[in-house]
Parts: sequence; structure tokens; C-alpha cells
Amino acid sequence: MAKKKDIDFEPSNTKIKIGASDYIVRGFGYVLITLFSLACVFPFLIILGTSFTDETYIRTHGVQLIPVEFSTKGYDMVIGSGNIWKSYGLTIAMTLIGTTLGLLIIAMTGYALQRKDFPLRNVISFYIYFTSLFSAGLAPYYLLMAKTYKLLDNYLAVLLPLMMSPWLIILMKNFIKQIPHEITESGKIDGAGDMTVFIHLILPMIKPALATIGLFLALGYWNEWYQSSLFLTTKVAVKPLQYTLYEVVNKLDALRNSVAGQFVTLTDIPEQSVKMANAVLATGPIVLLYPFVQKYFIGGITVGAVKG
Repeated sequence: MAKKKDIDFEPSNTKIKIGASDYIVRGFGYVLITLFSLACVFPFLIILGTSFTDETYIRTHGVQLIPVEFSTKGYDMVIGSGNIWKSYGLTIAMTLIGTTLGLLIIAMTGYALQRKDFPLRNVISFYIYFTSLFSAGLAPYYLLMAKTYKLLDNYLAVLLPLMMSPWLIILMKNFIKQIPHEITESGKIDGAGDMTVFIHLILPMIKPALATIGLFLALGYWNEWYQSSLFLTTKVAVKPLQYTLYEVVNKLDALRNSVAGQFVTLTDIPEQSVKMANAVLATGPIVLLYPFVQKYFIGGITVGAVKG
């Protein structure tokens, strides 16, 4: 019987040739992506330039990409209007606390709902999904928070409602579902409890999901103003950043339309530059957060969004 000849597999040194059409397609793609990126950045640059432009020049020539007549009146009015730095500190604290606790609760909920040995997983999943479709309305919600829970003029009225959402729980559940169940079983065989399995085995494997959902939670807390308008009255000295900036614009409009405002020239009220300064102060810090989670964001939302 003939002896089989050993076959050596050697890596091929053949280079893939790229034709002229490939270079054209790639070049067109790069140009298209560059133009799209500039189109996304351009409005923010206009807002930044207009915020440092004198109000008289804005009224005469419109918004500016590069400030011709440099002025910081908009920022001076926003910063000098109240407790802007205390509002910054409050919003940062609420964002950190709410995002951390929300991530922990959502991750634990998603992990429990995908466990096959949890008998009530389908009932609870349906309840969570049902609440995403129907709500009682604003009046019952206000009475629940203000009268039943006694959270009027309490920061918990802003912190708690944003901590969880049905969509984020479903996203986390679908992401954890991609992890093989054998990993959990192997931890149980080694004598680990549920919390040990969750902390040491599951959490390290769901970093993309944690980054994605953490970004959603952080954006929700940072941009929050509606809950503050409902439950934080004038008795509260320091309010979240977005609502503070919202009050600045309202006071500016009231001054402009009041009888007293008739004795003040329009150039003394930097209306447009204040609005642009508000946008810069509100979006600047949170924009800096995105590059740190970008590498996890796309993978997390793609994998977690797959229905299983």
C-alpha cells in the first residue's frame, strides 16, 4: 500500500493586486466620509464661533464660523447669571452616580432575565416590554412622584426615573444572551455563587455593552431638564445644568419683551451669543466623553441589538 506523502502547507507570498477601479472606489469613499464628517462638525464650529462674536455684528451679518468682532458677553452673562458652576458640579455628580448605579442594576437585570433556570424570566420580560408601550400619562406620574413618594423638591425625583429604561434592559439582555451558558455552568461547578459568576465571569465579557449603555445613561443625565422642571421648584437653590441654562434663556427673553427692556438697547442684550454659549457649555464636556467609549459603542449596540 502506497504511503501517503506528507503535504506541507506554506504561507503564500502572493500579493493581491489592486486595480485602478479599486483605488477610485476607495478614494470616492474617503472623500464621501470626509465630507460627511465635516458636515457633522461644521454646525458645532458655527455655534462656537458665534458664541464669541459681538451681538451687533451677529444682528448685522448673521452667524459666524470665525469671530470677526471677538466678544465674551454671552459667556459673561451665562456664567454671571447664577450658580452655573454649582449646577455643573450637581450634573456631574448625578451623571456619575446615576450611570454607575444604572449600569449595575441594568446588567444584573439583563443577566437574570437570560438565565434559563430563572422561572419568572418570561413574565418579567413581558412586564418590562409592556411598560415601554403604554404609560398612564403625566398627571398620574406627577402624583406618584410628588404625593406618594414625597419626592417634590428632591434630587431623587431626577435621579431615579432615568436610572433604568425598558429598551436598555432589553439591549443588555440580548447582549448577555450571546455569552455561552456553559461559562456560567463552569463557574457553578467550581463552587462559585451567582454573584461571583456575575462579577468575575460575566462583567468582564460585556464591556462593550457596559460602555454602550453607560453612554446612553450619561447622555440622559447630562441633557436632563424635563424632570427638573416638574419636580424642582424655586425652593431648590441649585438645579441641574440644562435646566439652569434653560432658565437663563427664559430670563433673557423676558427681559427683552418686558417694559423695562424697552429702555435697554438690543445690543446690550446678547441674545444670540447667549444661546450659542449655552449650547457650547452644555455639549462641550459630554462630547469629550465619546472618544473614550467609541471603540466599544459600535460593537455593543450591534451585538446587543440582535434578537435572540
